[in-house]
Amino acid sequence: SLMVPHIHVLDPVLNAMGNYFNAKVRGRAGRQHVMDAEYFDRIEAMHFALSHDDGQSTWDLDDADVVLVGVSRTSKTPTSVYLANRGLKTANVPFVPGVPLPEDLFKLTHPLVVGLTKDPRRLVEIRRQRLRLLDQDENTDYVDLDMVSKEITEARRVFSKYDWPVINVTRKSIEETAANVIQLLSRRRGEAPGPLT
Repeated sequence: SLMVPHIHVLDPVLNAMGNYFNAKVRGRAGRQHVMDAEYFDRIEAMHFALSHDDGQSTWDLDDADVVLVGVSRTSKTPTSVYLANRGLKTANVPFVPGVPLPEDLFKLTHPLVVGLTKDPRRLVEIRRQRLRLLDQDENTDYVDLDMVSKEITEARRVFSKYDWPVINVTRKSIEETAANVIQLLSRRRGEAPGPLT
């Protein structure tokens, strides 16, 4: 209404991505701010992700679309939040050596359960940085390469036993990991990957 000229600078990028992923592009500026059913689905998914973070509220995991399981520092929480922002109810459960996974996890019928793993050396680096940041002692199994390698091996064994797909997040951004999860979920549902927005 103000007759101000404008250019949609992201259109070429979205179109290129749509072509690459063979996905329909339906990008509309400001779309995430429209208060429609999709908006309220995203809000509900965000509440779900936050209340099911780090193994909380496991009794209703079957209400999730996705459950992420992984060792510490495999980006479970940020990936869950990212997926929730895409409207997917996502929970995450930590794999902790010596601590049994919740029994509810093995009875799920609805959600896609995905194992997240990472290269042991890279995982040790990230965990060391975290301990330094928190000013905590680094003389612990949490950053011992042999123990971390065993931890990852045990996690992979569990993922394999339950036939959960595994994503190695070593060199992946949160967005790339989330895109992999969405592809797995789409395949499971027999759908083409959703539109890029």
